Amino acid sequence: MTRQYFRPDEGLFPADSVARRVWAYPTSALLGFIRAVTIEHLDPDLTAAVDASGQVLQRPALRYDRTVQYFATVLFGDAASVIKSSDVLMKVHARAHGPNPVTGGTFDSNDPDSQLWIHMTAWHSILYVYEKYGPGRLSRAEETEYWRECAIAAAVQPIRLDDVPTSRGEVQKYFDDWRDRLAASEAAVHNVDFILHGMDTIFTTLPAPLRAVLGPVIRSGVIATYPRWMRPLMGVRQSRLADTAVTAVIRPGMAALARSPRAQMWFLERVAPRGGPVLTGHIRGLPAESLSVYSPAEARKKFGDPRTPLEQYADQLAARGADEALAPYEHNHHDAPLEFVAPRAKAG
Repeated sequence: MTRQYFRPDEGLFPADSVARRVWAYPTSALLGFIRAVTIEHLDPDLTAAVDASGQVLQRPALRYDRTVQYFATVLFGDAASVIKSSDVLMKVHARAHGPNPVTGGTFDSNDPDSQLWIHMTAWHSILYVYEKYGPGRLSRAEETEYWRECAIAAAVQPIRLDDVPTSRGEVQKYFDDWRDRLAASEAAVHNVDFILHGMDTIFTTLPAPLRAVLGPVIRSGVIATYPRWMRPLMGVRQSRLADTAVTAVIRPGMAALARSPRAQMWFLERVAPRGGPVLTGHIRGLPAESLSVYSPAEARKKFGDPRTPLEQYADQLAARGADEALAPYEHNHHDAPLEFVAPRAKAG
């Protein structure tokens, strides 16, 4: 039975926002998130954080689902759920810090630079697969709006908003500037390969015959979106002919899926049981109880910790310096993870 979420308001974005249209397209959950979380591993600090927690390898489906759930809540959830999820994520990441064995430095998951890297790889990847395997390029006005909405979403993470790129050119420069900082450790290459085999490791609730058919297509489709210079870092190889062939297969498949809300929800509820249903109202065209849209500052003042994420992070650093913070995660920890807050569910 499909779960339908009750939304008292539209959250941070209006129902007709460009970002919602792009993120709701089926390319996001099946390709975009995999692209984002694999490219993220080229940041050695992120890889160190992931390796320290051990959750990607221990509970890959749950880790993927919670990633989808967080971003889906920010894009499609009501304002209270967005802010509560933001505050939970700050607490989860508060313990994700420690020495980086690859660089000799330290990693800190709430660090603003690390958070911006995660945010931008997600927003860029979702748009990239939408353009490559979906309806195509946005208009100039639509893209301007998309990156403006990207900056709105960044405000619920510990990100310096002046650092957020707001145009295609600025986004390209952002990734160009990161290129010299990218590195692939043994752990990064292993995790990338593990995630790319998502039909065996993540999407395990799909029927086995479907996984057998889709597995090679999804893997090849994600690889086809990587820049060619990046592929050796990721430990993958694929010919231009394979890139072209998989594009020809995926694009009509995504278009067919997008035309069927029922089929789209069937997939979403299996590849992301917590995150997928957050999109139910949008995909079915059901408005929230109120059409009210909040700014992140308004939502935070009304529904959550009055401190901004950057202020929360400063307090976390102060507590760490005073030896009053929680101990960091140990490698392959089995602590019960905090749950993100999803809107209240209704049976439908």
